[in-house]
Amino acid sequence: MAAAALTPATPLRFKPYSTLRFLSFYSKNPTSPRLFPPLPRRSVPSHSTFHRKRCFYSVISAALQSGEMKKTEFAEKKVGEMGNKVGEFRKKVKIANIKGGPDEGLNRVGQTLVVMGWVRTLRVQSSVTFLEVNDGSSLSNMQCVMNSDAEGYDQVESGLISTGASIWVQGTLVASQGSKQKVELKVEKVVLVGKSDPSYPIQKKRVSREFLRSKAHLRPRTNTFGAVARVRNALAYATHKFFQENGFVWISSPIITASDCEGAGEQFCVTTLIPSSREAADSPVNAIPNTKDGLIDWSQDFFGKPAFLTVSGQLNAETYATALTDVYTFGPTFRAENSNTSRHLAEFWMIEPELAFADLNDDMACATAYLQYVVRHVLDNCKEDMEFFNTWIEKGVIDRLNDVAEKDFVQLTYTDAIELLLKANKKFEFPVKWGCDLQSEHERYITEQAFNGCPVIIRDYPKA
Repeated sequence: MAAAALTPATPLRFKPYSTLRFLSFYSKNPTSPRLFPPLPRRSVPSHSTFHRKRCFYSVISAALQSGEMKKTEFAEKKVGEMGNKVGEFRKKVKIANIKGGPDEGLNRVGQTLVVMGWVRTLRVQSSVTFLEVNDGSSLSNMQCVMNSDAEGYDQVESGLISTGASIWVQGTLVASQGSKQKVELKVEKVVLVGKSDPSYPIQKKRVSREFLRSKAHLRPRTNTFGAVARVRNALAYATHKFFQENGFVWISSPIITASDCEGAGEQFCVTTLIPSSREAADSPVNAIPNTKDGLIDWSQDFFGKPAFLTVSGQLNAETYATALTDVYTFGPTFRAENSNTSRHLAEFWMIEPELAFADLNDDMACATAYLQYVVRHVLDNCKEDMEFFNTWIEKGVIDRLNDVAEKDFVQLTYTDAIELLLKANKKFEFPVKWGCDLQSEHERYITEQAFNGCPVIIRDYPKA
């Protein structure tokens, strides 16, 4: 596939065996079992890569051309002498598609399906083997039930298929005998796509987040990080959907900029003055070019002057709002503020709408409508992940988010908020007086107790 992309003048022909032979160049597993009919051999030199074993691309290609996976018809009409039309993009049937819906897959019982994913757990019993397979599309796994007569079972017996391995499974969907799921896959054939090392650290037992810091490449395979990724994806989709449906234009603001939008001076500098030919930690200070006055010679930098990672796209959005009316930015933002709290991140994605011909009431209405829209979208479309969070991460999170999505937002002035806090029969860690900055304990009292869980917007802060 990479070769086709890098050499567009050479078409990739989707024909039996030619595809298989082309992709088999990339094999790195000479011990893979031969589960498909051998290729018809040509007279080629013994050192030719045509004789290498097939990698998972060629396994899937062979399964496609043999009809064992859901076959996509590739156009055979000739565009010219050199190739055929590119076929339709193959849509995989994902576990979320199979088990989704109110009946949790029972409507598909009796269908022959193919599942591709990674083994979460494997239990070998005397008469049957259970494989829990996950493809990342949902929190729940697909339970695959396998007898010894299934094709490819020898890979289980030999230990090639183990926890963490990627596999291709074909079988018939049946009603599950267990209580944890409504359906399961009765396996007819299994193919090892990529084996897992015996030291694979993500086993059935729970692992700490501290441990996962040293296994960053495997974190997405855990329930927590997988759920976070799916929910964040849903939030990003809903963000664009909300603003696009309300007539906003998305503005892609620069990531590298010379402006300090917030005016605090806490930015990450982007420079090429530090030599990149060696490790940055070994770069001597005198390697940075100086002027005659001993100052950094920015004229030799990439941009000829100091440049920084953006702290906000607001200035760009304001400029475009004066031409396009309603716009928004949604992209990476960086703050070099040295404050290690949950509210101060060095890198995050920020959403900044700019509305022309609008006042503060329009601004509050926009914020309210946006928050309720995206929260409702997540609650409706990420139920399984949110239930996981509610059980294992933070109890009550679903109820709190339902309050955000359903209850009317309250707005009050800063002065009214201070009076409310002063009348509270509660001792705060941070004393309350007019002119103070509201702390988390003050905000929580106002929202959780004074207004019974309703979201609150406080307006008209003191200018200072």
